[in-house]
Amino acid sequence: MNGEDGLRDLAKVLSALGNITRLRIIKLVSETDRPLHIKALSRALKVRYSAVYRHVATLRKAGIVTVHEVGRSRVVAIRRRKELDDLLKIVELFAK
Repeated sequence: MNGEDGLRDLAKVLSALGNITRLRIIKLVSETDRPLHIKALSRALKVRYSAVYRHVATLRKAGIVTVHEVGRSRVVAIRRRKELDDLLKIVELFAK
């Protein structure tokens, strides 16, 4: 962490991970080999599309996921899968 900007970026990532719906989105996207449509995430989570869209936007701003447009749809993929898996394993240690 380099200074104030590094702390701000870290806080953004940790804040994004601090929501159960966003963690569920990450879990679903991580379990697939290809990106998932936001609409598919909405159906799987039984959460309104608009709410899932906002959660995905938060994850994207934190650098956790990428969002690509496919036609009129948007698909979500994990940005740095290995690093995210490592981070979540570390967080689990603190949760015990």
